[in-house]
Amino acid sequence: EGAELATGGTRRGIVVSTLAEARFFAAGGFDDILYAFPVPAWRLAECSALAQRLQAFQLLLDSRQGLEMLLQNPLPGGKRWLVWLKLDCGNGRAGIRPEDPEALALARAIAEGCPELVALVGVYAHCGNTYGCRDTAAVQDIARDTTAAVLEFVTA
Repeated sequence: EGAELATGGTRRGIVVSTLAEARFFAAGGFDDILYAFPVPAWRLAECSALAQRLQAFQLLLDSRQGLEMLLQNPLPGGKRWLVWLKLDCGNGRAGIRPEDPEALALARAIAEGCPELVALVGVYAHCGNTYGCRDTAAVQDIARDTTAAVLEFVTA
């Protein structure tokens, strides 16, 4: 019910952190799901099944190895892997730092490499570094810094 409310009844645009959650929402009629963790090789078959089943099953990428894995495992039936470039804007858990020269090169490789197999949907950042904040001002500072880093990266 919460996801239904969060999506305004569209059942689209939901973000999950586990594939169990993705399967749960898919079974509930959601057909636009972002798996918000850079896909590990051992989970690729599950991701492929969801990508084939749903209108839009999206993944995060944060490395050339991840991109190569998707390119070497194309989806059947003319479907493409839909990916977001995961930026690490201070959380330190997953993603590539936006100031890392490889980040821009990776974004270009995803966008221009083989768009019929892998499509760049956008750039994704998670402010998990707010979890330890003790007040609203600290959360807002991190949100501003993250927003600035993402906008600077996208502009580049």
